Amino acid sequence: MPLLWLIGIVLAIAVAGYVIGRKRALDSAGGDPRNLHSLPSYYGSNVAMKVVVPSVLVLLVWLIVQPIYVGSVVSGALPDRAIADGSSRDLVMAEVRRTADGLNNAVAQGIMTDEEARDMRADFTDVTQRLKDAGQIVTSEVTQPILNAAQQFRAMNATGAIAMAIVVTLLAIGGLLWGLKESEKDFRARNTVEQGVKALLIAAASIAVLTTVGIVLSLIFNTYEFFKLYPWYEFFFGTTWSPSFSGRGGSSELGIIPLLWGTLYISIVALAVAVPIGLFAAIYLSEYAGPKVRAVAKPLLEVLAGIPTIVYGLFALLTVGPMLVSVFGKEGLGIMQSGTAVMTAGLVMGIMLIPFVSSLSDDIINAVPQAMRDGSYGLGATKSETIKQVVLPAALPGIVGAILLAASRAIGETMIVVLGAGAAARLSLNPFEAMTTVTAKIVSQLTGDADFASPEALVAFALGMTLFVITLGLNIFALYIVRKYREQYE
Repeated sequence: MPLLWLIGIVLAIAVAGYVIGRKRALDSAGGDPRNLHSLPSYYGSNVAMKVVVPSVLVLLVWLIVQPIYVGSVVSGALPDRAIADGSSRDLVMAEVRRTADGLNNAVAQGIMTDEEARDMRADFTDVTQRLKDAGQIVTSEVTQPILNAAQQFRAMNATGAIAMAIVVTLLAIGGLLWGLKESEKDFRARNTVEQGVKALLIAAASIAVLTTVGIVLSLIFNTYEFFKLYPWYEFFFGTTWSPSFSGRGGSSELGIIPLLWGTLYISIVALAVAVPIGLFAAIYLSEYAGPKVRAVAKPLLEVLAGIPTIVYGLFALLTVGPMLVSVFGKEGLGIMQSGTAVMTAGLVMGIMLIPFVSSLSDDIINAVPQAMRDGSYGLGATKSETIKQVVLPAALPGIVGAILLAASRAIGETMIVVLGAGAAARLSLNPFEAMTTVTAKIVSQLTGDADFASPEALVAFALGMTLFVITLGLNIFALYIVRKYREQYE
């Protein structure tokens, strides 16, 4: 049964439960709502809640656990001879999943019947050709162990889907009967529904925390696995980035310093562009611009924040890079070899960050009490003196927070760097040379069929963990600055 159908069945039962539960409660009160403990809608909501909540919880848990369980069983059943030299069980399981998807597509397209797809004695050469016709297989030929594992994978998933549909439907029906049994005039339906809504709100508020914890734990565990395979001191203090995907990392040099330097260098150039322009724009909009100009200028400035970063990357590659080459290249000053460079990515990233600085700074400056400005004017200060000596110092904590937020955004940027800065990991002070960043290398290390038992794939998690610690440090520093100056000006 398709998942959408199952969700539709649960919702249909919930709607029916709402109507029946409401009517049943009214009937128990002789048709007079005044004889009910709660409003009639609470009785219907109680039934609908008892249908939806357990069913959806089980559905979500099932969808998470089933792939893990099926993958573990199939992986454990794979014979050692199915794993070729230089490969790993993870890569073979990726091939098994692709083959299972190919079998499903071949059945859907009529290239083979469901019985043929489930036939464990099928000729894998013939199956390979049919799967190629379905457009699913990447490798040249499916081996017999992989085909058998894919058939087992497909069969277990099909069985699990049927069992899930049965269990979820039975839970929905059970919740319906339970709720209808409680639909009596003396039942405290309002209390039950309000407690259920409170639990739902707590669960929604916990999602962000649990997601953050899950991300951090994933980074920590995989980083630990990486450092079991590669020395930590070579990673943190190495000055060469040269991964090799042969020999399971035996000849790889995975020093992070060139990547960190490229990340910080490009971010500094971006902030050098974004901070002055963004801050001056915020001062103009909040202190000098009239209402009509502000109503037009601020939305136009904030449009920059809505442009996809891939568009900025193309702008850097096709427009800014060639323009810089024409000025600093061989025909100009002769100090720039190609359009992909730190300066290219930094300028475009700075343009992207202008709304982060200007919009937040504008809101913060506007939040400064007008009484402080009036007091300054009363003492004879000019408008510019008031801005410089009163408004900006009072708004400084928020402005620093806006700048550090822009810095965190710059450090985590990927597409502009990939298209505008190049892929060279080097230590250099020349802003017209190509460099790369931590985020760009995370993408490159995990592109394709990554063997997560090798240092070359696991290093992406170590890079991500390092980036997480850096941005966390920036946020802590921003909090310290905000608290220090807030005490001074409050």
